[in-house]
Amino acid sequence: MARRGWMWVAFALVHGFVAVAGYQLPNAPMGDVYLVYEPWSGCALGIMDYCGTSGRQIVGITEPWVYPVLALIPMLAAWLFEAAVSYTPAWAILVTLVDAVAFAVLLGDARSRGRALAAAFWLTFMVALGPVGMYRLEGITVPLAIMGCLWLVRRPWLGSALLAAGTWIKVWPAALLAAALVAVRRRLAIVGGAVIVSAATIAVVLALGGGRYLFGFISDQTGRGLQIEAPVSAVYLWFSALDVFGSQVYYSSDLLTFQVTGPGVDAVVALMTPLLAASVLALLLLGVWGVRRGAHIVRLYPALAFALVLAFIVVNKVGSPQYMTWIVAPLVYGLVVDRATWLRPAAFAVAAGLLTQIVYPIYYNFLMTDHPAPGVVALLTARNLALVVMFAWSVIHLVRVAREGGSASARAPRRRPASVSERSAS
Repeated sequence: MARRGWMWVAFALVHGFVAVAGYQLPNAPMGDVYLVYEPWSGCALGIMDYCGTSGRQIVGITEPWVYPVLALIPMLAAWLFEAAVSYTPAWAILVTLVDAVAFAVLLGDARSRGRALAAAFWLTFMVALGPVGMYRLEGITVPLAIMGCLWLVRRPWLGSALLAAGTWIKVWPAALLAAALVAVRRRLAIVGGAVIVSAATIAVVLALGGGRYLFGFISDQTGRGLQIEAPVSAVYLWFSALDVFGSQVYYSSDLLTFQVTGPGVDAVVALMTPLLAASVLALLLLGVWGVRRGAHIVRLYPALAFALVLAFIVVNKVGSPQYMTWIVAPLVYGLVVDRATWLRPAAFAVAAGLLTQIVYPIYYNFLMTDHPAPGVVALLTARNLALVVMFAWSVIHLVRVAREGGSASARAPRRRPASVSERSAS
């Protein structure tokens, strides 16, 4: 069987394994699907079993919502398969179908080693991270982001539109869109694609009378505390595990997350949002410096996108296990255009994904207590240190790319010559 055929066999096996693992592993890694996605979308469809006495409600339209409004679209789309298999496996089918489209775009005819390696990395990372990557909205936004990144050069309008659609589902692809605005020469197309999607989304929401809730997801994020998986929460987790300084883990029923409290926590919470904004601005300025020095998109874009996405994870008071999937798209693009440079961070990402799965869902119940088990806190700390190391690497790499700019050494191929960006990563 040709390489392409074997890759598709691997695709089917990986998706089947991850989908079933959601039912086998502890702590309900697919819980968000049947606990919130199904009731939200069911009530939006007017199914009274989900609406209760309040009647039909559409999240993001008739009531405030934690997500951007387009997040409701995939939740509704899963109902297309619900009658045959029930809602949760219907969600897995939907994610698999969207992944299949992105996988086909990425793999192509499988003749490119860079594309085949990138596809293999994506599948390996899915197994390492486990079912949380499938049974969350990231299961939809990651394939959209992969296609968006791959099409930024030859189809910038379409690439930008896909990234904008992803942003209106789960915000984080905004990092990839910002990197494109800096690194891609056809900036008018990048802006145009994003504006078209955003304008259409806003127009529909306003027409449905949901204008007051259009940007409610932003204020919801600013009001959050320190989530236990966030790297900044590590100190409080250790305080809580050792039962010192009055620190402990508690459950926020409003946000459906576990958070930490302890000495000075309010000051840390207040600091994190401006710190994240400053970090993103600094990285964008590095990207602008690289553009002015003539850095090519095949080097600058993955470097800037990877650094920005990691900043969204590392310099953040909110942290969930599915956030690990955010690093997939820039790593996939990096492997397509320069596998020699990006193979090591990709391998490191797989290790970090595996640590994440060990913590959640396998041993997560040992964190969901007032004073979590030190052994599991140590595992989570190791995962967070891995994220910090990757972030440091990304910043150093971005600085190097920006400094070298368009110099001859920067343009020298590190592998067999390929047309620009592996046929411009088309």
